[in-house]
Amino acid sequence: MNKILAAFLICCAVVQHPFAQTSDDQYKKSLKEVIGLLEKRYNISIKYNENQVEGKWLNYAEWRFRSDVDETLRNVLSPLDLKVNKEGEGKYKLKEYEYYRWEVKDGWDYLDKLATRYHNKESWEARKAQIRPELYKALKLSPLPEKPKSKIILTPKRVFDGYSVENFALEIMSGLYVNGSIYKPLNYKGKIPVVLSPDGHWGDHRYRKDAQIRFAMTAKLGSVAVSYDLFAWGESLLQFKPEDHRRSLALTVQTLGAIRILDYILEDKNIDKTRVGICGGSGGGSQAVLMAALDPRINLSIPVVSLSSYFYGGCPCESGLPIHNVAGGTNNVELAAMVAPNPQLVISDGKDWTAHMPQHDFPYLQKIYGFYGKKDKVRNVHLPEDGHDFGYSKRKPVYDFLIEHFKLNPKSLKNGNGNYDESSVTIEKMDALYTFGPNGEKLPKNAIRGYENLEKLF
Repeated sequence: MNKILAAFLICCAVVQHPFAQTSDDQYKKSLKEVIGLLEKRYNISIKYNENQVEGKWLNYAEWRFRSDVDETLRNVLSPLDLKVNKEGEGKYKLKEYEYYRWEVKDGWDYLDKLATRYHNKESWEARKAQIRPELYKALKLSPLPEKPKSKIILTPKRVFDGYSVENFALEIMSGLYVNGSIYKPLNYKGKIPVVLSPDGHWGDHRYRKDAQIRFAMTAKLGSVAVSYDLFAWGESLLQFKPEDHRRSLALTVQTLGAIRILDYILEDKNIDKTRVGICGGSGGGSQAVLMAALDPRINLSIPVVSLSSYFYGGCPCESGLPIHNVAGGTNNVELAAMVAPNPQLVISDGKDWTAHMPQHDFPYLQKIYGFYGKKDKVRNVHLPEDGHDFGYSKRKPVYDFLIEHFKLNPKSLKNGNGNYDESSVTIEKMDALYTFGPNGEKLPKNAIRGYENLEKLF
């Protein structure tokens, strides 16, 4: 009897039910096949590029389907760290890239938890002293790489109405360059302030019209403005590929570039070291927050449509390294608080991850500034009907804030209604803002090429 039972069990182990699951069969389907099933079952369309779905597989794919299409899409895509944008009734588009985004309350609760670590100026200063050196380590910038001895490369000045522009290329490590443009006021007396001006991932980046207007107007108001390329954008593409921007060293290179630019600009005896600001929008706002937390030489910060306790930035150039895991964990709002008690303007809008700034994150900043008795030094301009851009509604409070805290003179740029006339700004063609020529023909011979050679530097 035992022999018969043993034979039966062996037979069951070898000849399984045709629908039983084996150890390596998890009912997986390719993402492309799953999208086809979704479109057919729910009568929807999902746009995507082939490279977004190539090589991606989903385990237990059809087990994730539910009666509600949006719930189904979340179930299907979240294991692959993907999302869709809804573009109309039944129409979706697969997002190319995005970090996992927290729920609003999760961000608020975490910020509240961080806030339990300090209750006065002394405990907050101790917290700052803990965070800053760990940020440098997380960025692979501790110690800072040796500074090249090469001189900055400058193009001839172009003179416009009330300001000048010269392009630059600065070697920040051996063979690694950051490129940008320096906007200067034509007429000034005494020492002048400077505003570092990183920017986000909008089309044409620092070359687009509204960016050029902002930099030029900053100069016309009486301050130097320094714009510079994102890593693997603009002229950086002479050394790297566009996809390299979405790799972790993008954050390191952009931060080091800003530090080296600041080193250079502060060597100018005409620059007022007590008036050093940084202003950026979107991903540039993330850079502004990080740089102001890292570098105490910066004493004014203006992050625009970027700051949030529940969103850490959607790109490796903002959070591709573990900067938010330092000192037992942090987030961008706590990093922004490190500017206190220096002036800070936070501009938020109603249609992105800054939509809830006035409700929770801004009161937190006010509390930190209150430790110094300087609540009035931090402000929030919230534009609930606005979207994610750097339009005039955002530029105007930037100009107002710079005028107030850097003691600038609007002269004839401001009319009786309090608005600014930006019409005198000259919008240059993109290649006019290049340092290495329209086709990169002036790229230095020692310039490295390719991400693998960048990795060797670190």
